[in-house]
Amino acid sequence: MNNYLIKNTQIVNEGKTIQGDVLIKNGRIEKIASQIETKGGITEMSGENQFLLPGVIDDQVHFREPGLTHKANIYSEAKAAIAGGTTSFMEMPNTQPPVFTQLLLENKYQIGAQTSLANYSFYMGTSQDNIEEILKTNDKKNEVCGVKIFMGSSTGNLLVENPLVLEKIFGGSELLIATHCEEESLIKRNKAALEAIKPVLEPSDHPIIRDEEVCFESSFKAIQLAKKFDSRLHILHISTAKELQLFSNLRTLEDKRITAEVCVHHLHFTSNDYARLGNLIKCNPAIKAPENKNALWEGLLNDQLDVIATDHAPHTWAEKQEAYAHAHAGLPLVQHGLLLMLKYVDEGKMSMEKMVEKMSHAVATCFQIKDRGFIREGYYADLVLVKKEPYTISKENILYHCGWSPMEGNNFPYQVNTTFVNGYKVYHEGVFNEAQKGKRLQFTRS
Repeated sequence: MNNYLIKNTQIVNEGKTIQGDVLIKNGRIEKIASQIETKGGITEMSGENQFLLPGVIDDQVHFREPGLTHKANIYSEAKAAIAGGTTSFMEMPNTQPPVFTQLLLENKYQIGAQTSLANYSFYMGTSQDNIEEILKTNDKKNEVCGVKIFMGSSTGNLLVENPLVLEKIFGGSELLIATHCEEESLIKRNKAALEAIKPVLEPSDHPIIRDEEVCFESSFKAIQLAKKFDSRLHILHISTAKELQLFSNLRTLEDKRITAEVCVHHLHFTSNDYARLGNLIKCNPAIKAPENKNALWEGLLNDQLDVIATDHAPHTWAEKQEAYAHAHAGLPLVQHGLLLMLKYVDEGKMSMEKMVEKMSHAVATCFQIKDRGFIREGYYADLVLVKKEPYTISKENILYHCGWSPMEGNNFPYQVNTTFVNGYKVYHEGVFNEAQKGKRLQFTRS
């Protein structure tokens, strides 16, 4: 294994930025100091005029394998993640077939071990009739990131609406329960009402059909269930100002039993962007009116919202070009989430330290990930060097299997220069070294 000494860099970690050196040995961070001298067998790298960040941990991605690999696969999307500074991901169960059994779950881990350049974990899926398989995941609570429930906005038997089934999951799962919260009955009601006056719907109707009430009612229901059973609940992709009243910043993250995620696209786009981008920003929950975006930023900065993720959800260009009613919902984002947040750092919207907290530290704390998410001696060397140098998203540098981005043509003030995964330099100045794969994430749950 290669060992590295990163010299004279700006280390961003745990609320501070300090100039110094970082020594990487045998896959882990050996030493952090203002100046480190070594003898032999160490490759020195200059970190001058660069920021050294802990690798981003994305707690919500959809990499589409198995069964939907015309859209994406674990290899392609993990590679895109690495180029964007994401060193670990947690991937969702809505594949073909959906991950409803322990065998299917372990099959995904095998694919990850064979193909993923980033570290990986996979959620156990839930349906109306796989409660026994779900509860078997309790035996793997230190090896699986969580259990995922679609409490709305899904197809087939991925949607779990039955109150008795929900109570069994919330009452029986010892793992973190991650929920997609949209109230399906309200979605159907809103859609029917709109269709009665407007036969042909368009992308700008999406936040009307999937409005604030749709999200609030479902999130409220999930929180009531979590409180009833003292479940560990994590609500994904909060998108409305109204939902913020459900979350508190009065406790430290370590003491919270109910946590919330916000995604980069809800912090960036608003309903005004449908006129320009149409179905390209159609996603669930919907991107909504500007006042929601403003509230989400406030909730993020005051710690009502705990982590930032991407909800990376690629579809083919053809699937996005269909009429609104048939166009698939989801955006490819994992390669560009960090760059987007660095843009807001550059604009003074948030500090570099706060960004690192929400994209790395807090995710590790929220999920109790072992030895990752911080630049600490003894921790795995999942590290990213970023430099302030202009970067433009183009067809030539998009690595998603689907080949497009809703931010194509956008300019960013920073770019990722180098990405280390488990101490291995996987990406440097646009070149990949794929000789070593990522590791399965481990968790420290009692």
